[in-house]
Amino acid sequence: MSTRYERSGRAHGRTGNGQRSYGRSGGYGEYYIDGSAVRKIDVRREIDEAPLKRTSAVVRRNREKAVHMNIGYVLFLAAGLCAASVILIGYIRLQAENTVMLENIAKKESTLNSMKMENDEEYSRIISSVDLEYIKDVAINQLGMRYAEEGQIVEVETQGDDYVRQHQKMP
Repeated sequence: MSTRYERSGRAHGRTGNGQRSYGRSGGYGEYYIDGSAVRKIDVRREIDEAPLKRTSAVVRRNREKAVHMNIGYVLFLAAGLCAASVILIGYIRLQAENTVMLENIAKKESTLNSMKMENDEEYSRIISSVDLEYIKDVAINQLGMRYAEEGQIVEVETQGDDYVRQHQKMP
């Protein structure tokens, strides 16, 4: 048994083909029919038969005004479109340049980090290979070096630089 909603102006009860219709409707004139002999609805016919709405005179005048545009308005719209296009193309170009720069910065940061790691590894290798006690022993015993005494240390005033240039003999 099939259930079909049908649009009709009849009240609920018996339909023309002897089937029982029930008055549960979603709106005015809608009801459904239980049974297998339900007639088929031609949607195209209903659309074609739909009453046409008449438009008011004000609506017709407004539509006619909207269809006709004068040359000044068209030129204004064209200039606005051109200006918007130039601005948007410039913006897209700047965004592309920004993206390329960010990629270059990321590559350079990656290179810098790898170089720092290599430098730290090499520094650690060099520091670990140096025996300071051996250097001290060779300097004192073989080369005759000794620690500075009280009168040999001279204090020199600097002007904020990390080094001092000697232009004459120290006293």
